[in-house]
Amino acid sequence: MRSFPSWIVCVLACGISLPAAAESSPVPDKVAPAIDQAIDAVYPALVQIWVLSPSHDNGRERKYQASGSGAIISSEGHVITNHHVAGKAVDIRCVLATKEEVPARLIGTDALAVIAVIKLDLSHRPKGATLPVAHFGSSEAIKIGDPVLAMGCPLAISQSVTRGIVSNKDMMMSRFESQGFELDGENVGSTVKWIGHDAVIFPGNSGGPLVDLGGSIVGINEIGMGLGGAIPGDLAKNVAEQIIAHGKVTRAWIGAGFHPLLKDGVGPDHGVLVSSIIPASPAERGGLQVGDVIMVIDDNPVSVRFEAELPGLTNLVQSKAIGKPIDVQVLRGEKEVRLSLVPESRDEARGKEVEAKEWGLTVRRLTVMEAKFLQRPDTRGILVGSVRPGGPANRAVPDLRDNDVITEVGGKPVDSLEAFQALTAAIVKDAKDPVATTVRFDRENEHELTVVEIGIRRQQDPPAAARKSWLPVATQVLSPKLATALDLKGKKGVRVTQVYPESVAAEAGFQVGDIITHIDDLPIEASSPQDSQVFEGMVRAYKPETRAEFTVIRDGKPTKVGVTLTAAPKQENEQKVYEDITFEFKVRDISYLDRVKHRWAKEESGALVIEVESGGWAAVATLQAGDLIKAIDGHPVADAKDLESRMKPIADKHATHVTVLVKRGIQTAFIELQPAWPDQH
Repeated sequence: MRSFPSWIVCVLACGISLPAAAESSPVPDKVAPAIDQAIDAVYPALVQIWVLSPSHDNGRERKYQASGSGAIISSEGHVITNHHVAGKAVDIRCVLATKEEVPARLIGTDALAVIAVIKLDLSHRPKGATLPVAHFGSSEAIKIGDPVLAMGCPLAISQSVTRGIVSNKDMMMSRFESQGFELDGENVGSTVKWIGHDAVIFPGNSGGPLVDLGGSIVGINEIGMGLGGAIPGDLAKNVAEQIIAHGKVTRAWIGAGFHPLLKDGVGPDHGVLVSSIIPASPAERGGLQVGDVIMVIDDNPVSVRFEAELPGLTNLVQSKAIGKPIDVQVLRGEKEVRLSLVPESRDEARGKEVEAKEWGLTVRRLTVMEAKFLQRPDTRGILVGSVRPGGPANRAVPDLRDNDVITEVGGKPVDSLEAFQALTAAIVKDAKDPVATTVRFDRENEHELTVVEIGIRRQQDPPAAARKSWLPVATQVLSPKLATALDLKGKKGVRVTQVYPESVAAEAGFQVGDIITHIDDLPIEASSPQDSQVFEGMVRAYKPETRAEFTVIRDGKPTKVGVTLTAAPKQENEQKVYEDITFEFKVRDISYLDRVKHRWAKEESGALVIEVESGGWAAVATLQAGDLIKAIDGHPVADAKDLESRMKPIADKHATHVTVLVKRGIQTAFIELQPAWPDQH
């Protein structure tokens, strides 16, 4: 599959529009009233859209936040925007021109036309409250030079308006990038010719309306590259109406590729050249051949001499009724041939990708075109999108790789994504450890077999370590330079930098600044950074509850300090750990040294966050490593095991809102986990 050129990735995928270079000129007096009226008609219907959307790579689903623009187009709360703004969103929040914040849900999206429709949740608005609605005008009626207004919410700030003129009604991307460009596998330029304009647009304007001075929407802003580009309003309106009515856009597909007439001067002066035929497609079954020149489609004469005329032909073919024969007249050599093609419903170019945590994969269904490009007989099986390094699929021998097609799991066929998910759920149900499972998959022309240990390996409690003696102090090595500075030239040992409170060291009278040179008359041979473990090693050599005598230099004078050594407390790597697979974070119990470091009292309880996966639900909610989780939904958390008992029912019930109280430094904060479960979007 082809990918975006880098400059288009910046413009679209990041929700960015590059500012136009032109600076608006003064508004003529006779135009100003019309501008005011146009703003009054559409500005109140502007919507700032905040989305949480997934991306998939390295076998993981990561969530990211972004913002864009939209406009209310129905009194029921339908909002039109761009596909790359909200087409994959799992959570949507809108800010109206009144500054109201309103949740919304995705109704449908169309990557080919780059249009998505969301619907505001109006259930919490005052009864009887109405919405301002913007209306479409005719994009076909606008002319080059007409004044237009670009409205939207740039730079993630509130609603704004900029002014310009229409500079191009047939803007084509192929002039800038020979491959064209794709959005989720769709060749956007095959159906869209943008309205070019010089109204200044910025990041965040994507999805906002382009408005004429009559106060009507004539385009939906999508791209910017010095010159703004808007999807024509006529196309956007048609797509939005289909999405509102049916949740999707239905298009006809015949499986033929087209090329403008060759410039060799040979052949007819009108028509379009057939450049490719997809195997087992309506075009092949109907007898269409590469090299044919299509002259007429259903009594509509065809003329495509230039690349800019191709989108019109594509839209004509895609507008045909599914299953109803199309009458096609072609010129084959010098012979006229009449054909009947029966179009099928056009499938998406790329299916929705999902994460399979138990496999360490992201996968998606095989679409019709993907199956044909892979030269497969049908769409059965699922396509591997990406593999997590070190995950179960990656560790298998042979390992699974991107673009492999999984066809069988545990001896059972995988005909669809739903079948794959059901088989996975059945395999891991009630299993305490990953389950070794045979997996059949296809890689190009080879049919391979492997064994994958499906399931998530749970965090194991660390083994109990033998308790060694310790002295509850922190120290630094007495280097030669430090010894000289302290008038202790030639001395070796360690300097006490901290005496842990309420410890045997504190009770024995150790002080910060003490220089320890001997333990029971044995010299401490420490004088360089490499000797940082010498003192601790000497202490650990004693059995717990053994009394030791330390030689200490304090204020330049030697003295003796006797201590009954105690067993060292559990270290950080010996604490119980809980990993939350759903929300993607890891915690452990509080250690003695945690209490010392943070000056926490003995009574301080909770689970200490030690890792938060980027792009996971916990990361989205701003949970951080170092946070101490104190409570879940108002219930106190004693330790990692207690947290696990609180989180399990949350995952089982697919709770949509979890309130977490954390201690962060000297402050506390509330964090709201708001997951979108697969069965809820």
